[in-house]
Amino acid sequence: MSDAPAPTGSARPKGSAPAAVQFLARFARNPRTVGAVLPSSRYLAEAMLDSVNWDEANCVLEFGPGTGPFTRFVPERLKPDARFLAVERDPAFVARLQRELPHVDVAHADVTAVGEELKARNLGPADAILCGLPWAAFPPDLQDRLMTATLEHLKPGGSFATFAYVQGAVLPAGRRFRALLDERFSRVAASPVVWRNAPPAFVYRCVK
Repeated sequence: MSDAPAPTGSARPKGSAPAAVQFLARFARNPRTVGAVLPSSRYLAEAMLDSVNWDEANCVLEFGPGTGPFTRFVPERLKPDARFLAVERDPAFVARLQRELPHVDVAHADVTAVGEELKARNLGPADAILCGLPWAAFPPDLQDRLMTATLEHLKPGGSFATFAYVQGAVLPAGRRFRALLDERFSRVAASPVVWRNAPPAFVYRCVK
């Protein structure tokens, strides 16, 4: 991904906290739902977005966009008639996204209720889902509910991309999540490690 200026509307308004500061504050308040101390890098964003066939995608969803490290680059990849919806449950992140990216449709909702948001917008199942949720931090029952909702709103053959931190993938929770992906998707592959991210991470690229 180039170092070109961010899309219109992505500049930080005067007086607002930098994304990294807000992200750290939300992590300190609720580490189980934020799951990281820093936003993802643009290099991880590139690895995530490369999982999508943008020429064919008519509907793209993003779950857990946070401060928008992936979100801000999606509109420039969408084909002209495609739709994009970002779904975030943290009101502070929703407010930031709506302020900085007014051209992006951001729903303040839980992933398990995304069906209501899609219905309200007359959107069908997604061709691709990008996900920034901290899966390894969730208990098994929540993982299962979130994955069920994800698959319910993803077309057959659709793509699902999420990321994992290298050090966490070998822990029991990380291995359990990989097993869940293998169980629920027809194909699961891992990208090369993105070392220019803190901490280093890789992308799970899955096909329903």
